[in-house]
Amino acid sequence: MELADILAERAVLFCTGMTEKRQLFEDLAVRAAELTGHPRADILNAITSREELGSTGLGNGIAIPHGKIVGLKGVTALFARLDQPIEFDSVDDQPVDLVIMLLAPTGAGADHLKALSRVARLLRTEAVVEELRKTQDPARLHAILTEPLATYYAA
Repeated sequence: MELADILAERAVLFCTGMTEKRQLFEDLAVRAAELTGHPRADILNAITSREELGSTGLGNGIAIPHGKIVGLKGVTALFARLDQPIEFDSVDDQPVDLVIMLLAPTGAGADHLKALSRVARLLRTEAVVEELRKTQDPARLHAILTEPLATYYAA
């Protein structure tokens, strides 16, 4: 599964003025509702319920909040680059400025896990993370996220 298959260009956001995780989740839920047609409240509940089990902050300023939604047609991703890092209870206690939210249909175990694995691998690539932090253009952010990883290993 490629990120280009689940991340629409209009699902890439440059967020300003975020000061806390709940505010970010609410903003992402609104955008996800627009993209998927599912109720904002259901999306917000799915990601906050998962977050209550343990932080999805992976460290190095990166988080991958995720949840499952009844009736969702397929795995959907949203990306947010924050202008200022926010506290996220990450494993390394560092604030977060790069967020990829994944939503999956209930029962989509393999696809959900493939998407999580793909995103985690991408965001462990130092050159990708560096490029994501340098740009402020949503179209360029989308391009960085959907380029083949080999582009960064060849550099």
